[in-house]
Amino acid sequence: MLGLLKAYPELLLALACALLLRCCLGARRDLPIYWPVLGMLPNVLRNLRRIHYWSVDILRASALTFTFKGPIFSDMDFVATCDPANVNHIFTSSFANYPKGPEFGEIFDVLGNGIFNADDDSWASQRRSAHELFTHAGFRSFVAETSKRKVEGALLPLLARAAERAEAVDLHDAFLRLTFDTTCAFVLGVDPGCLSIDGRPVVPFAKAIDDVEEALLMRHVLPKWWWKLMRWLNIAHENKLARARETVDAYIARTVSERRRSDGVNASPDMLSSYVEKGCDDGFLRDSVLNFMIAGRDTTGAGLAWFFWLVAKNPAVGAKIFEELEARFGVSEGAMKVFDAESLRGLVYLHASLCEALRLYPPVPFEHKWAVKGEVLPSGVRVEAGTKILFSTYAMGRMEEVWGKDCAEFKPERWITGRGTVKYEPAYKFLAFNAGPRTCLGKDMAFTQMKTVAAAMIYNFEVEAVAGHIVEPKMSIILHMKNGFLAKVRRRG
Repeated sequence: MLGLLKAYPELLLALACALLLRCCLGARRDLPIYWPVLGMLPNVLRNLRRIHYWSVDILRASALTFTFKGPIFSDMDFVATCDPANVNHIFTSSFANYPKGPEFGEIFDVLGNGIFNADDDSWASQRRSAHELFTHAGFRSFVAETSKRKVEGALLPLLARAAERAEAVDLHDAFLRLTFDTTCAFVLGVDPGCLSIDGRPVVPFAKAIDDVEEALLMRHVLPKWWWKLMRWLNIAHENKLARARETVDAYIARTVSERRRSDGVNASPDMLSSYVEKGCDDGFLRDSVLNFMIAGRDTTGAGLAWFFWLVAKNPAVGAKIFEELEARFGVSEGAMKVFDAESLRGLVYLHASLCEALRLYPPVPFEHKWAVKGEVLPSGVRVEAGTKILFSTYAMGRMEEVWGKDCAEFKPERWITGRGTVKYEPAYKFLAFNAGPRTCLGKDMAFTQMKTVAAAMIYNFEVEAVAGHIVEPKMSIILHMKNGFLAKVRRRG
């Protein structure tokens, strides 16, 4: 055969063309083409800037589950899914067979041994400690009071000045600054003043967290040997990650040291004070602080930005939320009003609107697990031991098979029963707060903050998106807005 090809080189060319044609024509529409040696990686690189939209196209065309093949020897193969049956099986029914896995820890090494990297006994122990703190009445009251105070003292004055001057305000930036301050208060017991009416101060710790998140996404889409080589050479996004990590570590170490010098005593019942008093070592404190800072600041801030963008694009929803608030709290007159978290309980349409925004724009757009033992998933796809499984929460909210033909619409009514109460949707269908034993411990905290912000803003202001400003997802492990969200605000009344 080899001699034949040498004798007739045109035959070799014909075979190569036939193989290429088969790769191109054999692929179903919207599905990645499998290239010899390179696998499906060229498709990823071509769609890198629209990775979330692309995940929707792929999973929609492949009955909600797709097997991705990376380059040979790259260890990039994985199964992508947004099938609720698979999610329920992996996150709940067969939880023990699907830990985070060793590759997760490699990619997210900056998180150390914190709760989001941990598995087995380490994870269980950290979860117990966090659960004990988060469910304590004093801590929950602290979260609610801090959120209200920050909205009243920083966010509303910023918006009032923007309204008075008829200036556009970047709400995405404002919300991230707000949640950075509140999360620093919850986790560290300090308020860095990132959100200020006097300007937009640069906070190196906050900027470093942004850089970490962008670099971690690149680790997901590049072959392991590639990004490890870049880390060894200390170039590109790995250089940015290394410098960001130094900033993060220095800030946390300084804060921990100051707390220890005060014998762990702090006026507020924050997480760091609680853990220092328990005698936790510096390594544990560093990892816990960073894990909960990312979880608390970025997810809530991004969720609020997408919520208000959707409300601005669907003013009828904002009007209904305002009517609900006005029915409970009366007509808005004079001074701006901020509400206690407890007083917002039972506001069905507000809660439904937040859930609907989180369905379409989940702050964490993908999750992944690792199979200990091979088996056939409920969708019929077989996974072998050691297979990585990627879950697109972003795509799940856009699947007709999951949410119906109107899945692309922002429709809070889908969360309201015929009796006018909030409709329950299982976590394996609504994955914004994870599912099963790893369900987000901060879910109630997140809703407390989001409702406090949303109610105060909608009751006191009308929000309108700036015409022509493009809002789209950013390349990050958190669903941030690439260009921010420019909006105009007007005082009601």
